[in-house]
Amino acid sequence: MKYDFDKVVNRRGTDAVKWEVGPEELPMWVADMDFQTAPEIREALSERVSHGIFGYTDVPERWRRAYVNWWQTRHGFTMEGEALIFCTGVIPAISSAVRKLTTPNEKVIVQTPVYNIFFNCIRNNGCQALCNPLIYENGQYRMDFADLEEKMADPQATLMLLCNPHNPVGRIWDRETLLRVAELAEKYHVIVISDEIHCDLTAPGKDYVPFASISKAARDISITCLAPTKTFNLAGIQTAAVYVWNPLYHHKIWRALNTDEVAEPNAFAVTAAEAAFEKGGAWLDELRVYLWENRKIVAEALKAENPEVFVTEGDATYLLWIDVNALPGNSREIAGFLRRETGLYLTGGMQYGTGGEHHLRMNIACPKALLNDGVERLVRGLRLYRETVGV
Repeated sequence: MKYDFDKVVNRRGTDAVKWEVGPEELPMWVADMDFQTAPEIREALSERVSHGIFGYTDVPERWRRAYVNWWQTRHGFTMEGEALIFCTGVIPAISSAVRKLTTPNEKVIVQTPVYNIFFNCIRNNGCQALCNPLIYENGQYRMDFADLEEKMADPQATLMLLCNPHNPVGRIWDRETLLRVAELAEKYHVIVISDEIHCDLTAPGKDYVPFASISKAARDISITCLAPTKTFNLAGIQTAAVYVWNPLYHHKIWRALNTDEVAEPNAFAVTAAEAAFEKGGAWLDELRVYLWENRKIVAEALKAENPEVFVTEGDATYLLWIDVNALPGNSREIAGFLRRETGLYLTGGMQYGTGGEHHLRMNIACPKALLNDGVERLVRGLRLYRETVGV
């Protein structure tokens, strides 16, 4: 490999949210990576720093070209540059969209188990979360379209938050699935906000399908949230984009983002995004291979220890969704036990709503030295848990 993903970088003492833990604890919870970002990005940022002046920053046309070229080349989808709007982050974009496109007490559809911050975006803007639980069978997830249609038919249901690929279950939604979502949304006049922040973190050889690419109707009824931040570990730089083709919705989202003061870049946001999309492809390709090696290590270790506790099938994200249905207790209790007894900090799936009660989420985006430490703690902790509860 050209790039060194085995290098361990000490993040303690850097105010990293992930690493604000005890000295003997190992955090594998929040979704950021323990890899340095691509050297091409670091070089671009260093050049920007060397200029020495960090005043108000505009969004140039080349920023739009970087997004358009990346999605065209990597995902076969041609976006119109004028339909892209800068935003400081995907969550600010979702929150602003919910506020602008709803009235108080309207309902926003989510497909649980799902990224827990979606619930904050809904409730903080005076709306209700309307859950369309995913169907879980034989370690795989699929959408419940009968229930989804019932929820979309609710006159109070205004929006749907689609996670594509899905966090935390790691599912890449196929074209047929997304087409059915679009058909139902068009039928019942529901706007789809598609969070596609994990779209580049797919298994080697696999790609995701942009929701707005599947049909004219899908493009017309959707708001797509994009960013290089998860892919290239740039969350702290606060750089993202919203793709809105529909002129009416585009104006509304543009106004919402400006009203909420999340539409202006800091001095590094444009530079980081351009460097990522223009120069980061080779780094990303090697990263994806490394991540799937890590996934295999965890899955095989669990299978050897206790096959009834396993990693569910997934083709995207660096977040493992571990099935602990075979163990007594819920995910909060098991995650708490692991942290107390081994120092391994995972996320209990209950945070992600209905369907997460018996799953753990584990972040494997780290050098293998840290991963192996985490695997040892996980296996040892689960063994101790079974002994403690008598199974």
